[in-house]
Amino acid sequence: MTTQGSVAPEESTLRREFAIERYRYILQQIHTVNENVYRFLGIYQALATALTGGALALFVGYRRWNIEPSVARGGVIGLLSLTSVVAAFTIMLVLVGALSWLDYRNEECDVTDAMVGIDFRKRPRTGNLFRWYETYVILFIATSIIAMWTLAAIFVLSEMK
Repeated sequence: MTTQGSVAPEESTLRREFAIERYRYILQQIHTVNENVYRFLGIYQALATALTGGALALFVGYRRWNIEPSVARGGVIGLLSLTSVVAAFTIMLVLVGALSWLDYRNEECDVTDAMVGIDFRKRPRTGNLFRWYETYVILFIATSIIAMWTLAAIFVLSEMK
């Protein structure tokens, strides 16, 4: 018989096994979140290339295809706007992934604190933001969208009046 506040040996074993399984699950989720960033970046790159390629094709061929300049300009703006929406969605997915990663890492620290010892794993710090590759993926996407609109305004849209 156990006293109040003590844990039976079989309950202790059950808790340890549960903690180990939870820890494995958390590590798997962290791995998945890390992989998703590359998937999102790949999808963004493919869609951005296709959409901006379509805009450039429209710009190059609108005279040959007898399309009115105002219609072609609207088409280019529409394709570039769609590229911007894809970029915004990708940035949102990367940010949500980073927040999920923080949550899983904190949960990982909770499990190791309880099972191994306090501060076995240091908690993530948002001060390390510039060491996270998600930061640079977001900067890349934002920079590419700014460059796309700037170059389009200078070279493409000004020619289609």
